[in-house]
Amino acid sequence: MERRIFLKTTALTAASIALMRNRSFASLMADPTYQFKPLRNNVGMFAEQGGTIAWMINKEGIVVVDAEFPEQATHLIGLLKKQSDLPFEWLINTHHHGDHTSGNISFKGLVKNVAAHENSLKNQTTVAIKNKNEDKQLYPDTTFSDHWKIKVGDEKISAHYFGTGHTNGDAMIHFEHANIVHMGDLVFNRRYPFVDNSAGASVQHWPQALEKARKKFDKDTLFIFGHAFDPEKVTGTMDDVIAMQNFMEKLEDYVAGSIKAGKSKDDILKATSIPGISDWQGDGIQRGITAAYEELTRV
Repeated sequence: MERRIFLKTTALTAASIALMRNRSFASLMADPTYQFKPLRNNVGMFAEQGGTIAWMINKEGIVVVDAEFPEQATHLIGLLKKQSDLPFEWLINTHHHGDHTSGNISFKGLVKNVAAHENSLKNQTTVAIKNKNEDKQLYPDTTFSDHWKIKVGDEKISAHYFGTGHTNGDAMIHFEHANIVHMGDLVFNRRYPFVDNSAGASVQHWPQALEKARKKFDKDTLFIFGHAFDPEKVTGTMDDVIAMQNFMEKLEDYVAGSIKAGKSKDDILKATSIPGISDWQGDGIQRGITAAYEELTRV
């Protein structure tokens, strides 16, 4: 259903269409299977399949945040090359999951550097070894712990790690001049999230990381989210970040309260909604409940 909604509702902005001069308006609108949108100050977003991508083109080069899958990454690369013949300076991963890093390989031999949080690299390596597909990886060659910053042309790009959340290696990538932040999967906008306990996630700490984001960024910040129930809402405002924080707090409260009341895991998993939450949708509510239960009952 979500894919059908995506295909029906995704539309390119007029600015995006003007950028892609080799395709007619009619042909683009007949096949609106992706989003490629300039946002502001040379920064834009791309979404086709997997986690949302941020991109920047300025007088010095191109920067991309996250890479979806190989086919989609190749698609994006083609679109960006039509806009600029400058080099791809940086590919930055918000975290290690395959719908954000599988497409890294499409940048091999093209991008100068790949960056990610140090735990993201560890997780990506562990998963690749387990799945025996190390040959399909392009690993980060630059890692950071809490904070990291680069300058490309007139844009300063900073990465912030505020502790465990969706995984133990989630970074928020801030295009400071544009005041745009790619949140990775720390925000599933109105969509039940995946909480990866196998990669050090924490339902308890996730809202604390979002609280730090609230203090770091401001009311004018434009956010790019990893996923959204409505594909047109993969960008948003601080209000959406606050809503995600509220969801995670209510998720923890529900599971902790149920455990304290003596309910079994099976009974807790029967929930079809989280008390106090009315606008989260999708088919993954049990994922978050299970992760919270495992975390809160861990010995």
